[in-house]
Amino acid sequence: MKRDEPFTQRQQAVLDCALNLLVAGGEKALTTAAIAREAGCSKESLYKWFGDRDGLLAAIVEHQASKVRAPDALDGPFSKQTLIQELQHFAENLIEVISSDISLALNRLAIGQASRGDVALGRTLLHKGRGRIGAQTTRLLSAAMQQGHLETAPAKEAYHVLYGLVLKDTHVRLLLGDELTAAEQDTATVARKAVSDFMKLYGATTED
Repeated sequence: MKRDEPFTQRQQAVLDCALNLLVAGGEKALTTAAIAREAGCSKESLYKWFGDRDGLLAAIVEHQASKVRAPDALDGPFSKQTLIQELQHFAENLIEVISSDISLALNRLAIGQASRGDVALGRTLLHKGRGRIGAQTTRLLSAAMQQGHLETAPAKEAYHVLYGLVLKDTHVRLLLGDELTAAEQDTATVARKAVSDFMKLYGATTED
């Protein structure tokens, strides 16, 4: 399967099985035999769909990253309020996906492999995960700047600021086994606060 082709429903179900195995048993549980048994398919099908183990891991990352609904640049003019709503939806969804047991398991696996000198999964997470999400959101921020809703600045830099305001140190803390407070688990409120702070930094003071 070409990388630019969407996963079929059957392939998505297989990848979900692989993710569940990773969460439940860690790297040792993530074997082609175990995935095939759990998903009810053959190892030959796994190889046909995803290639070798690295290809399977890349597909798992891509599938998990697709759960973050990064906003695309909107067609035509849009209001500042529409921009804020899009960013709030993105921020809330980002927190939920990044904080999930599945994302944490993937990142822990990448860290463990990197400690042994294997950085392939880590690079895949950056490229297929954070990189894809960032590219889409950056285009929206760039369009907002062109329409005068945001002050003119490097859009990629603005995205990194937004990302930091949304997640803060949450991801690192969760990777280290910390638990979120009740207030931090209120993703809608956290997202609104992050976007509000972002607009204070980048929101245009006057609009045409």
